[in-house]
Amino acid sequence: MEKYEQLGMNVHYYRRKKKLTQAKLAEMVDIERVHMGNIELARTGTSLDVIFRIADALEVPVCKLFEFRD
Repeated sequence: MEKYEQLGMNVHYYRRKKKLTQAKLAEMVDIERVHMGNIELARTGTSLDVIFRIADALEVPVCKLFEFRD
């Protein structure tokens, strides 16, 4: 679960850095806002397809979403 939490924190960080709401990012990625919130809060996993779309929407390399800090 810790890795999901770290992924969610990274999505949250880059989303806020781009000054996007969860609703706006979810719209850009073509998922429900609730699903975006659940990704950020590590309440659910998601497909690689969605992760790739999130990275594209946030204009960050996918690897940045998986940079886990100790």
